[in-house]
Amino acid sequence: MTTLRRFCCNDLLRFTSVNLDHLTETFNMSFYMTYLARWPDYFHVAEAPGSRIMGYIMGKVEGQGESWHGHVTAVTVAPEYRRQQLAKKLMNLLEDTSDKIDKAYFVDLFVRASNTPAIKMYEKLDYVIYRRVLRYYSGEEDGLDMRKALSRDVNKKSIIPLKRPVTPDELEYD
Repeated sequence: MTTLRRFCCNDLLRFTSVNLDHLTETFNMSFYMTYLARWPDYFHVAEAPGSRIMGYIMGKVEGQGESWHGHVTAVTVAPEYRRQQLAKKLMNLLEDTSDKIDKAYFVDLFVRASNTPAIKMYEKLDYVIYRRVLRYYSGEEDGLDMRKALSRDVNKKSIIPLKRPVTPDELEYD
């Protein structure tokens, strides 16, 4: 039976195997610690019996005004645990926190333009491609900024796609 719970410091020593996937962005330890300290409600893990980490989600809430939103920094599931809807369950946790607790207008994420399976999964979860970000990943591969409107965005203004691609220096960071 899978347990979904908040990520804790000890997990930092146990989740390396999940990060071995070449499509998973891996960060330094202080990056993970910052997220854990600042946005603990946005950092969850899926754990198998025997305490093996199956996957995790890490995110934050940021922005101002109608740009106030939840952001998925990373979501990944170990290959042997895929096709069990774990990513969907983890995404739902982050979306619920963004919507019900932080009253965000939308949730966004970035995904490699070549990662077709992830893009299809996000589309099944009602995300739309908001814009293409040229050379977002290591200055080489384009990224797609995908968004899902939440209940506060009644008119769904946050997900109206931009007509042109942008460069990383045009992105707003909070």
